[in-house]
Amino acid sequence: MENGAAEPVIVAIDGPSGTGKSSTSKAVAAQLGLSYLDTGAQYRAITWWMVNNGIDTADPSAIAAAAAKPEILSGTDPTEPTITVDGVDVSGPIREQDVTSKVSAVSAVPEVRARITELQRAIAASAVTGIVVEGRDIGTTVLPDADLKIFLTASPEARAARRSGELKGADLHTTREALIKRDAADSSRKTSPLAKADDAVEVDTTDLTLQQVVECVVTLVEEKRAGK
Repeated sequence: MENGAAEPVIVAIDGPSGTGKSSTSKAVAAQLGLSYLDTGAQYRAITWWMVNNGIDTADPSAIAAAAAKPEILSGTDPTEPTITVDGVDVSGPIREQDVTSKVSAVSAVPEVRARITELQRAIAASAVTGIVVEGRDIGTTVLPDADLKIFLTASPEARAARRSGELKGADLHTTREALIKRDAADSSRKTSPLAKADDAVEVDTTDLTLQQVVECVVTLVEEKRAGK
């Protein structure tokens, strides 16, 4: 590229809960000057809206009928990502247990996935320097043409330990069971299941520190950019 400007690079980071996706994605984006998108937060946001508006989250047809209603806006600054629904900051409420327990059911509804996927593609397309997009179906469904696809994994024990560290006072065994249950739900859903893309680089984070994972991903992105 002329003037030393790097081409925008689109990085997809997928994997189940507790593998360090968010921390890794934010740090990599900040280090490389890229935008950042937490797609899970968007699904949590639409779930929060459904719960707050009295939509029966056990009824897929009710969810489908309401999927287009909330206005979801994602700020893509990795140092301070934001998310609002109809102008309300929901970054705190979307992490509460009420939303967490219902997000898989809401996310499985095809109309919800179509709506959010469209939103995600629009954000990625408008990222001037490039973007790190993290989720569960980014490399397979949302951005199949991403420049680099990474699939983070870790043992259920490691993931539960991290997640219960985030959820203050959470019981390790209960957390592990909940993670395994959510993996099963997300991996077996008909629409855009959690899956590793054929051309994704798998990184097992079980025995790595966050800094080691970040360094690994940054190296992969830089190699990809150099090879363009």
